[in-house]
Amino acid sequence: MRALVISGGGSKGAFAGGVAQYLIENKKHEYDLFIGTSTGSLLVSHLALKRVEKIKDVYTNVNQASIFDSCPFITKRKKGVVTIGINHITVLLNLFKGYKTFGTSVNLKKLIKNTLSEDEFIALKKGNADVIVTVSNLSLNQVEYKSIKDFEYEAFCEWVWISCNYTPFMSLVKKNGCEYADGGLGSMVPIEEAIKRGATTVDAIILQTEVSQLNRMPSINAFSLLTNMFAFMLDRIESQNIRIGKFVASNQKAIINFYYTPTVLTTNSLIFDKVKMTKWWKRGFLYAKYKNEEVSQLETE
Repeated sequence: MRALVISGGGSKGAFAGGVAQYLIENKKHEYDLFIGTSTGSLLVSHLALKRVEKIKDVYTNVNQASIFDSCPFITKRKKGVVTIGINHITVLLNLFKGYKTFGTSVNLKKLIKNTLSEDEFIALKKGNADVIVTVSNLSLNQVEYKSIKDFEYEAFCEWVWISCNYTPFMSLVKKNGCEYADGGLGSMVPIEEAIKRGATTVDAIILQTEVSQLNRMPSINAFSLLTNMFAFMLDRIESQNIRIGKFVASNQKAIINFYYTPTVLTTNSLIFDKVKMTKWWKRGFLYAKYKNEEVSQLETE
C-alpha cells in the first residue's frame, strides 16, 4: 500500500505540486492513500484525480485576494526584500465586529468549491484511493483526520478549508460544537497516520529544508514577531512528526521516501507571488526527477 503525504507550508505548496507531478506522471506511482495538511490538503484531491495541470494552474495564479476576504497584513518591498506589516484598519474592524482572528479567509473556501466540482468529488469518493485532510480540534486538544469517504461534498470542502486556516491570521471555524483550525498546529507531516492506515511505502513531501538553513530576520513589528513565533513552533512540530514517523516506520517495516525542499523558498509562506510559485512548481518537478535519477544510478552501480 502506497501513500502520498504532503506537509503544510502555505505558498510553498507549489513546490510540493511539482514533486507530486513527477511522481504521478513520470514515475507512474499509483497511490492508495493521499494525506495532506494545510496547503497539502488543497493538493491531494486533485492529485488523486490526476488533474495535475488543473491544480497547477490554480496554484500558480493564486494571490492574497484569492485567499482572504479580509486580509490582516500588507506586504512591502524594501531593498528587494518583501516584509509584512499590520493592516491596522482591517484588524481593528475585525476586532470591532467581534471576530476572534485578525483576518478572515472566506474567499479560500469559495476557491476550494470552485476548483473541486461536485462531480469530481463523487468520482473520488467512488474510487479506490482514500483522500484525507488534517485538522486541529482546539476545543478537544486533538488532531483529527477527515476522510472523503465519510462526508458529503459540502462538508468535505469545509474540512479542506479548515485544514488551511492558519489562525489567528485566517478564519477560526466552529463546527460540531468545537473550534477548529489549521491541521499543521497539531500534525504538520502526518506520516504516522499514513502508516497506521496501512501504508507500507510513503512518499513524504516536506516543505522545509532537511537541515536548518534559516536565520530569521529581526522582528520589525508585533505582527512579524507573531508570524516568526508561529513559524518557529510549526518547525518544531514538523521535526517531531518526522522523528515519530521514522520510528513508527522502522517498527512496521515501512519505507519512507523523503522529498525536502533543497533550499529555503521563502521566510513567509503567507505571501503568494505568482512568479515565484510558478518557479517553485518547476523546481519541485526537477528536484524529484534529479533525486529519482540519482537513486536509479546508485542502484545500477
